[in-house]
Amino acid sequence: MRTLCSSTLIGEFFVIGFAGLVAMKDPDLTMATVWTVSGVAMFLCVLLCGLVTRPGGVALGWALQIALIASGFIVPMMFVLGVIFAALWWASVHYGRKVDEAKARFAAQADSSSTPDAA
Repeated sequence: MRTLCSSTLIGEFFVIGFAGLVAMKDPDLTMATVWTVSGVAMFLCVLLCGLVTRPGGVALGWALQIALIASGFIVPMMFVLGVIFAALWWASVHYGRKVDEAKARFAAQADSSSTPDAA
């Protein structure tokens, strides 16, 4: 799960950075505000790459997805990109867990086949 989720988060890192560039053109926003919010969100993406397998990591990822969708109120295209990344996040979590379960099953089978039977 970690690899799939981290890949999604790194993609979001770049999207948030580009959205920050677009948001700078809004005359109602200061550059400091845009880059503070974008910087915190980008930092969270990188931080979550390491926390995704810990308790609460996936929930924090969902909070980031909601924030990314909500950023569409500032940069309208982020509504679309936020929904796309939320779908990617769901797929990363869902299929990542299935891959982890399959790996655990194969490891258990390998361990049971390598132990000699008691005679």
